[in-house]
Amino acid sequence: MIPTPQVAQVAQVIQLALAPVFLLTGIGAFLNVCTGRLARVIDRARVVEERVLLTRGREHDRLVGEIRVLDRRISVVNIAIFLSVASACAVCLVVILLFASELVGAHLGNAIALLFITAMLLQAGAFGTFIIEIMLASRTIHIRNEVLFHKAESDDTSH
Repeated sequence: MIPTPQVAQVAQVIQLALAPVFLLTGIGAFLNVCTGRLARVIDRARVVEERVLLTRGREHDRLVGEIRVLDRRISVVNIAIFLSVASACAVCLVVILLFASELVGAHLGNAIALLFITAMLLQAGAFGTFIIEIMLASRTIHIRNEVLFHKAESDDTSH
């Protein structure tokens, strides 16, 4: 028969579980940022995809280059999302094991520590991947020289 834990023991486990639960909140916020970026990249890719089929010459080549970078950014953001979700799952397992350990009186400290380390490594990988996506975006998103140095034709009819 499984021994019934005292309320004080359960309260202590809840206190221990609070930090991982707050971590889940942070991971959720990060996932929100990643999915927002993913949505913006997909929206831009759809616009560029339509324009690629209508252009020729240098403009076509520029758009093809842009869509290739957008495709790469989609892949990189998806990796960051995957790593974050895996990290969140590992954190959930940490909380589950904290309670299971108390309920059955098992010594699961090593498993809990390893899972938490795994969660942190996965989240660090997600952050690193996110940095790569940001670098891809900032390297490719720039204002073209034609726009930067564009001069409007003067309106001589105003004399």
